[in-house]
Amino acid sequence: MISKIFNAVKSIKRKYYTFRVKRVCKSCGNDLTVNNYSYVTSKTSLGNNVNFNGMKIQGTANVVIGDNFHSGIECMIITDSHNYEGEAIPYDDTVISKDVVIEDNVWLGNRVIVLPGVRIGEGAIIQAGSVVVKDIPKCAIAGGHPANVFSSRDKDHYEELKKEGKFH
Repeated sequence: MISKIFNAVKSIKRKYYTFRVKRVCKSCGNDLTVNNYSYVTSKTSLGNNVNFNGMKIQGTANVVIGDNFHSGIECMIITDSHNYEGEAIPYDDTVISKDVVIEDNVWLGNRVIVLPGVRIGEGAIIQAGSVVVKDIPKCAIAGGHPANVFSSRDKDHYEELKKEGKFH
């Protein structure tokens, strides 16, 4: 009985969180799933089969997330930073905004932070707890603070799965 109630509450929360993200984002493809509290901006564009497990997107620049995206819990994408070379210390009132692009089939582990101006290439995997400060190439596996590429997917296998339409 308790598990049925728990599952019902979980389902209601998922529907509510998904509704909130769809209502705010600039555009949204098919099959958005939002499993935990998440928020996006009105400049966020989402592809098909996007899965958030606790995503926070903040800032004034564009964020584009491709198809078949998956995030772990407590992930963050930031598009704005302060101007530390300006007219005051530690920073002035200037906001520096840079777009973030995450291509198709990307997986972010738990608590990944993506900073302004970054492009994460198709099929990339970002290790849990990483801070992405620079572009990550296609099919790369990166991690750390700052995130660095330490491996890559088997590209032939990746392309075969993609061709067969085997998406999670």
